[in-house]
Amino acid sequence: MQAAPFHADVADAPPPERVIWRETDDGKRLRIALWPMGPKGVVALFPGRTEMIEKYAPVAAELVAWGYGVVVIDWRGQGLSDRLEGKPLLGDVPDFAHFQRDVAVLQSVLDEVAPPPAPRFVLAHSMGGCIALRALMNGFPARAAAFSAPMWGLRLSKTTRRAVVAMTTVLGLARMDLREVPGAGVEFRLWENPFDSNELTTDPARYAWMQRQVQEHPDLRLGAPSLRWLVAALAETTVLAQLPAPDLPAYCGLGTRELLVSSEAIEARMADWPEGELQIFDGALHELLMEADRFRTPFLERTIALFDAHQP
Repeated sequence: MQAAPFHADVADAPPPERVIWRETDDGKRLRIALWPMGPKGVVALFPGRTEMIEKYAPVAAELVAWGYGVVVIDWRGQGLSDRLEGKPLLGDVPDFAHFQRDVAVLQSVLDEVAPPPAPRFVLAHSMGGCIALRALMNGFPARAAAFSAPMWGLRLSKTTRRAVVAMTTVLGLARMDLREVPGAGVEFRLWENPFDSNELTTDPARYAWMQRQVQEHPDLRLGAPSLRWLVAALAETTVLAQLPAPDLPAYCGLGTRELLVSSEAIEARMADWPEGELQIFDGALHELLMEADRFRTPFLERTIALFDAHQP
């Protein structure tokens, strides 16, 4: 496995045991980090849009302390994985099916480091929750899954959705859909967005740490998504909403101050998940794993309890 870099100076936690490069079947180079495999199995961690391995080092360290190995991936287009050529700060994917190519690579790494019957679990945030849901529906092997504010819908009105799709169709014909979503502002630039206007966490110290990561290492930055990313996300979440939940236990955390993904879509999905539990965190914003301890700690404890309850 070819070694890949890791910015340990901003990880604020023990570094991974290994960080490697792997290539997808369509030629994208991905970065994957592995923490030591534990006696309780391995957690596949699916980050959200704009996120990277370094951001999840503290979470990985806690999972390791609880007895779990951890594997974290940089999705195509973010972290140190291959970016959109010529527009490295633009979040883009033409179709969310491309992310399942990344999942296939992640699964191949899991097969090497924790082959069956080692227990496997999924922990996913935001866009990672969308990718994970599709992967689980496709048969990604996991005994249980935990989700933090999963992107199973976006906070857009029906009118806005129709306008975006129509506009992107026209722009796509002229190859102009590779532009930022309309109205993209400083809120998409974590490295300079002030805490008071952030939509991610109520914890100023963790927000400052998240900012420091991308201020000191510009290669980790990612800005606004493209118009075609938005249309692809709308298409994927619309299809997923019509499919039955995967046949495995699931836990989901959601803040009452959620501003980025659709709370209604999450509530609807979890209400129809036979072995699903939804926990509402009063006052929390989008990133429960980066939130104040009064939100973060119970979310992680409930996640571990779920995984512990489904050991072999």
